[in-house]
Amino acid sequence: MEKEEVKISVRDIVEFILRSGDIDNRRGGWADKESLAKGTRIHKKIQRQMGAAYQAEVPLSYRFCYEDLDILVEGRADGIEEKEDHVMVDEIKGVHRDLRYVEEPVLVHLAQAKCYAAIYTEQNQQEQMEVQITYCNMETEEIRRFSYLFDAQELKIWFQKLADTYYVWAHRYQEWKKERNASMTGLEFPFPYREGQRDLVHGVYRTILREKQLFIQAPTGVGKTMSCLYPAVRSVGEGISEKIFYLTAKTITRTVAWEAFEILKKHGLRWKSLLLTAKEKLCVCENMECNPAACARAKGHFERVNDAVFELLEKEEIYDREMLLSYAEKYQVCPYEMSLDLANWVDGVICDYNYVFDPQVYLRRFFAEGIKGDYVFLIDEAHNLVERGREMYSAVLYKEDILKIKKLVKPYRKKLEKALERCNRQMLEWKRECETYRILPAVGNFSLALLSVMGEMENYLEELEDGNLRKELLDFYFEMRSFLYTCDLIDENYVIYTQHDEDGRFRVKLFCVNPAQNLQNCMDKGRSTIFFSATLLPVLYYRQLLSGRSDDYAIYAQTPFAKEQKCLILGRDVSSRYTRRGPEEYGKIAEYIHAVAVSHTGNYMIFFPSYRMMEDIFERYQELYGTDEAEVLLQSSSMQEDEREAFLERFESDSAGTLLGFCVMGGIFAEGIDLIGERLVGAVIVGTGLPQVSYEREILKQFYDGKQENGFDYAYRFPGMNKVLQSAGRVIRTREDRGVILLLDERFCSPDYKGLFPREWEEYVVCDRKGVGKILKEFWER
Repeated sequence: MEKEEVKISVRDIVEFILRSGDIDNRRGGWADKESLAKGTRIHKKIQRQMGAAYQAEVPLSYRFCYEDLDILVEGRADGIEEKEDHVMVDEIKGVHRDLRYVEEPVLVHLAQAKCYAAIYTEQNQQEQMEVQITYCNMETEEIRRFSYLFDAQELKIWFQKLADTYYVWAHRYQEWKKERNASMTGLEFPFPYREGQRDLVHGVYRTILREKQLFIQAPTGVGKTMSCLYPAVRSVGEGISEKIFYLTAKTITRTVAWEAFEILKKHGLRWKSLLLTAKEKLCVCENMECNPAACARAKGHFERVNDAVFELLEKEEIYDREMLLSYAEKYQVCPYEMSLDLANWVDGVICDYNYVFDPQVYLRRFFAEGIKGDYVFLIDEAHNLVERGREMYSAVLYKEDILKIKKLVKPYRKKLEKALERCNRQMLEWKRECETYRILPAVGNFSLALLSVMGEMENYLEELEDGNLRKELLDFYFEMRSFLYTCDLIDENYVIYTQHDEDGRFRVKLFCVNPAQNLQNCMDKGRSTIFFSATLLPVLYYRQLLSGRSDDYAIYAQTPFAKEQKCLILGRDVSSRYTRRGPEEYGKIAEYIHAVAVSHTGNYMIFFPSYRMMEDIFERYQELYGTDEAEVLLQSSSMQEDEREAFLERFESDSAGTLLGFCVMGGIFAEGIDLIGERLVGAVIVGTGLPQVSYEREILKQFYDGKQENGFDYAYRFPGMNKVLQSAGRVIRTREDRGVILLLDERFCSPDYKGLFPREWEEYVVCDRKGVGKILKEFWER
């Protein structure tokens, strides 16, 4: 029988086995910035200066053979130089840190170099090797080197011990995979297939097999979660893929995914699932200060965390928030950092989009430069990824923040103050040239000035004790780092602009108009991506904004619900246009809402384009109809979690009267909630959901007009219609449900909007205020 092969990089094995000490966000968190283009340039410059005997970027690998598996350790040495009596291996690290504070090499940096030295001595029969760690300050290009001489036998013993330690983990993981894969023998789809669902399952499987991407428009009731998850799980069991990342934008959809895994486990699946939870929701400290002075668990965390993870893997299979907190308490480690380590060894990770896509917080152990795996990305409610993608790949800096930091450091750090003043002068120049907002061709020397600030600030932070000043500097430092990272991403998909905010502040923004290529760069780290949503229309729009490929597949799943279950009505004599807003128009809209309320006793949600309009129409409704025939609840803009739950609890199926929930389109009640049966019998959608006119929306419109597309569609109509579809989707959740959907805006009757209706909206009735009551009465009497 052929042995399993486990591949691991030199960097990964040393960082996993040899890390030690404390979690400490006060020191050295900014030391290694090789992701910046400047770090790569420094690397190459040092390599060129080393002479003819110096070989750069030398690939090395070594296979450790055990009885049941082989471990292949591989990597690329920055440099190898043959000297007169020995050979030297060089590990280069570009840093922003002042080299005066680098008193010795970081342990894992030295260990990386020792791995390369051990491999080279074994393969080239060397008696001894020189190991050199080269640190280079990326601002000043100053260099500091640390050099050590090791005997070949010493290196061999050290390297073997490192591999033996890792083997314990690799062996256990391989044994687990056998158990997991065996559990899939005979594992069938856990429900009777609905119409079209089998084709959907096969489509997902083929997409993964062919290493493609798939867009699925799946109406409510199709069972899209299980239809995507089941074939993905089977692909892991068959060795086609190695790990599933189930990505969501909201907590509620993470719960749905978790429950789907649980259903499969009840049918015999052995599977390790991790629900990644935000750091602030896992932190046990009052203030989230990740250092040994503020948190006892941070001290010595890396000495204990591997033991915690190993026991978790030995004894448990599901890892939710409660499980993580329990083991973190037992081993006195940080639950968040422990969960990130656990992600390496589980089969499925359920998490927010940002753990894969956000350059500030993505899981570097899976998605850093040069790392790739056979991962399957299942992207739930994928329509949300457009705006989230824009946010993740955009960056902003405020002139006022630069000035504030400059004043704070002025008494203590003249050099840093001058560097900040150079940035402030550039912002002042832009401000004088900007009346409201202004598009810039480039940021010019501003990024270089920020790099200078970054270097000086890191030197200061090395000396600065804890306190308010340090916290202010760190917050600004990370904003600046994000801006500089984004500068490296700027291409034809970006617009750079300056703007005077309504509060008087002045900013420069790197606006990622089309995030598709940045998202694609992340998805290319895996094998296959499945985008799915009930509102992925028009699919061409989402393909252009979410995918960098031209050969993606697409499936439109058929609704399992009968057309008789719903009544779709278009109100043609009202509008939410700004020019029509006022007491008269609000009275007409209130008349429609009242007609719905008196037509059939039950619970309804009324969705509005804004809180202001919702409140104005609520007042008009009360003036005209009072609250005798229906109770009205209003969503507030500052609802806490307990208030949201209390709001939804009012939508009970056995209610004796009529309840109207006034809500906002695109808000917390417009997506991801399930009110089945009599808990919700209708939805009224007021307006077309168009985003509010803003400078940024106008930039989007101009950008796509310039691409020969309909800019209004991309900036306003498509995002607005998505909100409408999401709100309407709260009605009819099962085959037993019946309900009404009332679209109140004359624009819905135009071809521009009807062309965006999903297939299941082919049958509708157009009416006015006088006729709506009769239509509703006939529907409910069927």
